[in-house]
Amino acid sequence: MVPLRPLMFGEIMDGAFKTIRRNPKAMLGAGLVAQALGAVIAGVVPVFTPASDASAEAWLANLSNSEMTSLFAGVAGGFVLFGLVTVFISVVMQGAMVVPVARSILNRQTGFRQMWLLARGRAWALVRLAGIGVAAVLLGGALIALATVLLANSMGTGSLVIVLPLFLAFIAAMIWVSVKLTVAPAVIVVEDVGAMDGIRRSWAVTRRSWWRVFGIVLVVSLLVGIIGQIVLIPLTLLTGLLASVAGPQDPAGQAAALQVVVGVATAIVSAAVGAVAFAFQTSVMALLYMDLRMRNDGLDIALLRLLETGHDDGGIPGRGVPVYTPGRNGAGPHQSWPYHQGPYQPGPHQAGPYGNSAGWPPPPGPPTMPG
Repeated sequence: MVPLRPLMFGEIMDGAFKTIRRNPKAMLGAGLVAQALGAVIAGVVPVFTPASDASAEAWLANLSNSEMTSLFAGVAGGFVLFGLVTVFISVVMQGAMVVPVARSILNRQTGFRQMWLLARGRAWALVRLAGIGVAAVLLGGALIALATVLLANSMGTGSLVIVLPLFLAFIAAMIWVSVKLTVAPAVIVVEDVGAMDGIRRSWAVTRRSWWRVFGIVLVVSLLVGIIGQIVLIPLTLLTGLLASVAGPQDPAGQAAALQVVVGVATAIVSAAVGAVAFAFQTSVMALLYMDLRMRNDGLDIALLRLLETGHDDGGIPGRGVPVYTPGRNGAGPHQSWPYHQGPYQPGPHQAGPYGNSAGWPPPPGPPTMPG
């Protein structure tokens, strides 16, 4: 599927498409599961909302202050809960979808059931990884909010001079850390480690590759976002066309029915587009991880040996391959590691470091003159 050597950008992109085509049930099925919650909410919300702006204003005008506060608190809490559930599901799905990508490198197909059987042992570790990420973001956001309130109370509008750079620094730190931890789900599944070990390994394996990982992730995100918007443009135009031709006999009822139909259609199309986009982004992430391990650990050599055997043990390729630790040995994976070279030791009939043959006495010195 991809060359068994450190990969170029085009090879990673091509490999991601090939993985989806080779394992459609596993990749698109997991992508649909990840998008299902958002699709359900997107399709159900229009049913419980007013059909027009006028009816929405009238509905809100009849609410008391306490009801309005409760409404907005409930809506905000619902969005937060939805966001948290989406994050947890996405991380677990990302980890599971690494399995078919890793197996596709050796031209091995993977079904949806086999993917889950191989990844389910790491599900709780992936959940803990998502929890650590969410907690870190919430803690950082709370600290920024607290600092903003304290500075605003003490300095007034002058606090913007401090708050704005502080906020930008927080955003930059989030981007930097998220890139460092991009391959953490793949580490947890392939290397069979826990959440904290996965974070440490992802941090180590992206060393000296931050800008490369950032560039690939940025390009893929922009590509997926642009294509997704282009696909949804016809549906948006169709929505406006149907709204303009609705009959005047029962405008409220027709508007409500139209909103439900459009909401369901939008949910289905968005789920399909989101599933493909999610599968593609996850495939790129998994191939990035395999590429980094080829560069750092010599994983390509181990994969070539597996490919030569022609035997499929049904496992995850790359699991159990030794991890290169720079502090333990100074050579790279394609140099002397893991073979440690000691001091020079000549054989019994080889020349020594100074031209003498080992195991033989040194040649006699120059003749001396008789006294």
